[in-house]
Amino acid sequence: MNKRRVVVTGIGALTPIGLTVDGLWDGLRAERSAVGPVTRFDPSIFRSHNAAEVNAYRSTDFLEAKRAKRLDRFGQFSVVASRMALEDARLDLAGEDRDRVGTMMGTALGGIGYAEEQLGVFLQEGLRAVDATLALAVFGGAASCNIAIELGAHGPNSTNAMSCASGTIAIGEGFRQVRDGYADVMVCGGAEAPLAPLCFGSFALIRAMSTRNDDPARASRPFDKDRDGFVMGEGAAVLILEERERAIARGARVYAEILGFGMTNDAHHMTAPRPDGRQAARAMQLALDDAHLAAGELEYVNAHGSSTPLNDPTETIAIKQVLGERATKIPVSGTKGYYGHALGASGAIELAICALALSREWLPPTVNLQTADPACDLDYIPGTGRQQRVEHLISNSFGFGGINAAVVMRRA
Repeated sequence: MNKRRVVVTGIGALTPIGLTVDGLWDGLRAERSAVGPVTRFDPSIFRSHNAAEVNAYRSTDFLEAKRAKRLDRFGQFSVVASRMALEDARLDLAGEDRDRVGTMMGTALGGIGYAEEQLGVFLQEGLRAVDATLALAVFGGAASCNIAIELGAHGPNSTNAMSCASGTIAIGEGFRQVRDGYADVMVCGGAEAPLAPLCFGSFALIRAMSTRNDDPARASRPFDKDRDGFVMGEGAAVLILEERERAIARGARVYAEILGFGMTNDAHHMTAPRPDGRQAARAMQLALDDAHLAAGELEYVNAHGSSTPLNDPTETIAIKQVLGERATKIPVSGTKGYYGHALGASGAIELAICALALSREWLPPTVNLQTADPACDLDYIPGTGRQQRVEHLISNSFGFGGINAAVVMRRA
């Protein structure tokens, strides 16, 4: 059976460095971190005080008041980013077979921030004061289901909750739905709105987050010798995936082509990566095999680069296993220094960045990489980005529970 080719024709983004696809790109080119002190609540009781907030977002700028009221922040992010992506793709679903339009999303925590808020209401004022939409908002599937309702999309629908790899997995699975003929259009990505005291505090409790509280803008520093943990973020990114021939026939602008997807599990520990990087490397190799691409054809790696002491050197080991002697010659970016770690949305944001990097021929730097770590000895594009045309790249995402996911893209 001949596999169909799958392309990215639209991007929607709500990130700390910018809203919309152009806002995201402008934020990347500015080469500055959006991390700052938490403003949503008082973080002083925690070890970590910083976060990457989407401060420019106002629901009323994008949603009708009634619609906005029925969605929590997580649900709003999902719907708004999807609307943006469709508009960017110039795709009018009125002319589409809605049975062949699907949506797949990823989120680590779904509506947990809203649930936490409403728990406070319940404890203080009782059940009658709780928002009646809570039961419909808290579960992860609210992302893809609200998008489907918004778009009238009757095709494949799922939201996975595979930690920090969720967005990448959603796009990888959406790619398979189009490639294998189950859908013609997939609306895919990730959304996360975790900035609430208990949720934030739970990550501080396990000492996963940076405590560089006196220097927020440099707190997220992937691959740097002085990194001390990730910085929690929020946001969403959605990609429109289409079968290539129909996209070309309708005159769509194509950002990139998705070639392959791979996923494995360390089966080692809930928070620590497998030290030898073997399963992370295998996820990358599976994505390459799925793409029918040799490792030697890769020209750029968008790394998970979480800025944690264990993850960054382990990912470096995995990249070396896949690329061999070429590993030190291939540019690698860890872009979370820009916008923190939006958990389940991070992989989707990074695949949006990858599609833009291929299309606009510029590779973003690893922001805040100032001091080399002997255990992280690849070309991480320190300082400033590079004007460089690449044909093939891979994007990695790794999450709690040992989940590893990778997607291979090609220049359109």
